[in-house]
Amino acid sequence: MPFLYTIVLAAVGILLMMLLIRIVKTPIRWAFKLLINALMGFAALFVLNFFGAWVGLELGVNWINAIVIGVLGFPGVILLLLVKYLL
Repeated sequence: MPFLYTIVLAAVGILLMMLLIRIVKTPIRWAFKLLINALMGFAALFVLNFFGAWVGLELGVNWINAIVIGVLGFPGVILLLLVKYLL
């Protein structure tokens, strides 16, 4: 009987560990994706400021702008430019 009890406890422990890993893995994946998008947003801001300086289009390089551009893409650039120049 103790051998069967040990096997059942080991199986329950393994299932709980698999459940815990699955619960923790999703938010980490979202945070990593947001970080990658923000880094791409920073790159887009640097490119915009480099080429936009010739025509007078510049945006501040900060985390908020980088996340907006990283998540929304090109429409995020347009949105930030509209907010800056219309407000």
